[in-house]
Amino acid sequence: MPGIVGLITKKPREWAESQMLCMLETLRHESSYISGTWMDDSQGVYVGWVARSGSFADEMPLCNERGDAILVFSGEEYPEPDTARRLKERGHGLKTDGPAYLVHLYEEDPAFPASLNGRFHGIVTNRTCGTAMLFNDRYGLHRIYYHESKEAFYFAAEAKAILAVRPELRKADARSLGELVACGCVLENRTLFEGIRVLPPASAWVFQNGSCERKGTYFEPGQWESQGPMEPEAYYRELREVFTRNLPRYFNGRQRIGMSLTGGLDTRMIMAWHKPPAGSFPCYSFGGMFRDCQDVQLARKVAKACGQSLEVISVGKEFHSRFPHYAERAVYLSDGCVGVRNSSDLYANELAAKIAPVRMTGNYGGEILRRLRAFKAAEPSAGLFRPEFLSHTRAAEKTLAGLLGGHAISFIAFRQTPWHHYGLLSLEETQISMRSPYLDNDLVRTAFRAPDSAIETGNVFEDSDDSVRLIADGNPALRQIRTDRGLAGGAGRVSTAITRSLLEFTFKAEYAYDYGMPQWVAQIDHLFSRLHLEGLFLGRHKFNHFRVWYRDALSGYVREMLLDPRTLGRPYLNSRAVEAIVQGHLKGNRNYTTEIHQLLSLELIHRLFLDPNQNAPATYTPCSIYAQG
Repeated sequence: MPGIVGLITKKPREWAESQMLCMLETLRHESSYISGTWMDDSQGVYVGWVARSGSFADEMPLCNERGDAILVFSGEEYPEPDTARRLKERGHGLKTDGPAYLVHLYEEDPAFPASLNGRFHGIVTNRTCGTAMLFNDRYGLHRIYYHESKEAFYFAAEAKAILAVRPELRKADARSLGELVACGCVLENRTLFEGIRVLPPASAWVFQNGSCERKGTYFEPGQWESQGPMEPEAYYRELREVFTRNLPRYFNGRQRIGMSLTGGLDTRMIMAWHKPPAGSFPCYSFGGMFRDCQDVQLARKVAKACGQSLEVISVGKEFHSRFPHYAERAVYLSDGCVGVRNSSDLYANELAAKIAPVRMTGNYGGEILRRLRAFKAAEPSAGLFRPEFLSHTRAAEKTLAGLLGGHAISFIAFRQTPWHHYGLLSLEETQISMRSPYLDNDLVRTAFRAPDSAIETGNVFEDSDDSVRLIADGNPALRQIRTDRGLAGGAGRVSTAITRSLLEFTFKAEYAYDYGMPQWVAQIDHLFSRLHLEGLFLGRHKFNHFRVWYRDALSGYVREMLLDPRTLGRPYLNSRAVEAIVQGHLKGNRNYTTEIHQLLSLELIHRLFLDPNQNAPATYTPCSIYAQG
């Protein structure tokens, strides 16, 4: 994904520059990327960057008038509307648009980067003081990996950039692998690789004379946790004021923006208040191969009510024909943070980028406003992993349980978001610039003040009144369209209850017929396979159907990858269990969708990052005999 790479060292320039250039090459995933470098021998700072042409951060580096402050910035920042004008009035020569104001904010604000609002990371050097500061956003979502060695401090937007110059780090951290299997992500700012870690959220690390002097932070969640809860009506008024005031910031910029519409509340809140001219705002939704799912059906109604068109991006036979390419590339691009199940997201976002280079989403809305916890620890399939590896998966359960205490939004914003949500975001960002107004600093700060009466029971708010009210206040017509789970809508209570019950049934039935199909049901389904019963259930809510895809269209890839001696020889796997999983699922009388996800993803992590192939090229090379394109 676009970002920065580099190192801070006391070593000679010739050595440091070659290291930095090698790291930079690993980030050039697309022909649309632009790149550059900046070096300061006197401070031992060597930095390179990759950006998407036309994006917010494609004008690096940024320098002040005296040339003693130099900033390299990646990501996007959503400032107060008059920030650039105010700085210009204070004597700084800059344009009223673009990122040039950032280096002047650094000069003016001693607490920099605390005032920044967005997803970002960067490094700023001060030649007068002889310091350099490496920083990231307060959620840690525009990730920076780092490695500390006796030769240098390495930092990069992708772990593979560090692996390219420090091949001895191509070793799996067993604890992290256990967390990946149990939780779907690595916890506590560790990574899959021994010796490589992730910069914590809200970091501001200061370097001088080629070494780290202070590992500081500019923000602590307690600053927002200490706010008292508001009364329900006062909270809603504050929430509405903040959301409507700040939403326009996310539609600024030089690039065309497309709206990724779903059938839920959060994209609809954006549509209710954005109000673009008719026909000017491209909208799209992701669909499947069986029928128009709820997202597509409802997105079409929302777009029509707002005077916009809707394009459906379908995931089907074309994706199947290139599945090995997308599966391997998804694991590679995300440094193993996502698995093969997200290969369809890579495919869909590749197509979405052709509609518009920026994708507006409702991501994180449910999590921040309704406190939805998106992941939990799960026990691996019995017998699949060897006992010594299971000790790490059990430890992961205990680690996660210990992290759940405290404020719910703090866990969501500062742990769940940078650990669990990061992987998919990093994959999507390789293709398209992602935006969401739901991590706006003011909005998240306000969400901490939700009244006690609205606090969740379990993992979900008891109702969604604030979100529905925001939609109704912004565009009453959108309030009349029900959501994919039956919220809102203009029907009466009885009709609404029936609709919600029916939608809930079809949602659970689709899950049960796909990922969650019990083994005894899989046996019955196999007996009636000629009837193709999946057509009755699949595609009503989801566009991915990996159970039947692995069984049918993708069976050759599954068999070739998982029955390969390299896979069966992995020391933490029970090879007989792997063989039984493959044979049972491909025959159709067993459902091992989740296990096949895990096995394929782990094997690709080995082949792309860990296997003894230290002379592998820095750029991506498909590893499977099935790889295409």
